[in-house]
Amino acid sequence: MPSNLASPTPERRCTAKAKRSGNPCQHWALQGQTVCRSHGGKAQQNLKAGKKRVTEAKIEDETRRALARLDVGPVDNPLTALSEIAGQVIAWKDALAERVNELTRIRFTDDKGAEQLRAEVALYERAMDRCVNVLGTIGRLKIDERLAAINEQQAGVVIGAIEAALAYAGITGPEATAAKQVAARKLRAV
Repeated sequence: MPSNLASPTPERRCTAKAKRSGNPCQHWALQGQTVCRSHGGKAQQNLKAGKKRVTEAKIEDETRRALARLDVGPVDNPLTALSEIAGQVIAWKDALAERVNELTRIRFTDDKGAEQLRAEVALYERAMDRCVNVLGTIGRLKIDERLAAINEQQAGVVIGAIEAALAYAGITGPEATAAKQVAARKLRAV
């Protein structure tokens, strides 16, 4: 937006300062950039970088809105929550993979003839890196082993409750042993 129509908001104002006075520039920064056209915004590399930032932001916003529709509850178990985050990170990667698969080319040539990588591909690469980080964290923390130990403890508590109920009901001997074995098989199946 031209500076003569409205004053730029602080977050959209050019971050450069006037050479002579040292005062902040009063012009709008170009889209996807921090500077106006007078302070380098028209340079080809800055125009390319600005366009790439705008495209990436749009794709991230669209994908974030799609993921926001997921039903998310409070964190009762941080180990399980980390596993759920891993699922979301993988879903993010898969959503971006679909976008990349729809492309007919992963590169394009700009109006100056320079070859550019599509923003979708860059976002997909970042998503793959995030998957490696989250899954690596899960592996280092041995989450699967910890969850298995928690499940075993819970099963032990349930078996203890079953034993107490059998004793209270006066069921002992081979009948009590058979009942505990059935309960243990059912719990393992769950």
